[in-house]
Amino acid sequence: MEKIASFTVNHLCLLPGVYVSRRDRVGDAVITTFDLRMTAPNREPVMNTAEVHTLEHLGATFLRNHPDWKERVIYFGPMGCRTGFYLLLAGELEPADILPLLREMTDFMASFEGDVPGQAARDCGNYLDMNLPMARLLAARYGEVLADITPDRMVYPD
Repeated sequence: MEKIASFTVNHLCLLPGVYVSRRDRVGDAVITTFDLRMTAPNREPVMNTAEVHTLEHLGATFLRNHPDWKERVIYFGPMGCRTGFYLLLAGELEPADILPLLREMTDFMASFEGDVPGQAARDCGNYLDMNLPMARLLAARYGEVLADITPDRMVYPD
C-alpha cells in the first residue's frame, strides 16, 4: 500500500506552526487541509484528551460562527496523535491567508470563560471529558507561536 501524505512528513523536525497538509479537488472546488501543529511531535508531551476535546468544542464554535469564514469551514478537529488539529477550508489557501483567523481563534480560546459550548450530556457524547483551564493554557501557548510565526513554521521540513 502507498504511504499517505501525512506519514511522509518528517515529524522529527516538525515544530509548532501552520502547514498545508494537502489540497483536494471536489468538482471545481478546492479544499485546503491545514495542519495546526500545537506541539513538537515526539519531543513534547501530547495534549490530553480533555483539553483536546475542549479546544475542539471552542474552535469549532468559533469558526462556525465567524462572520467572514463560517461559509468556508468544512471541518475542524483533532489529530489522532494529539499534537494538533486539522482545519479544512474551502478555497486554495496558504497559511499566511488564515493567520489573522487563527490568531483570533486562539485569543478566543485562551480567554474563554464560562460553560464550554456543547458541554452537556444532550449535546456531546463525552461531555465530562473537558479541561478548560488546560485548554486555555495550550491555546495561549499556540497563540504565542502564531504571533511571531516565521516562514519555516509554515512549510513542512524536509
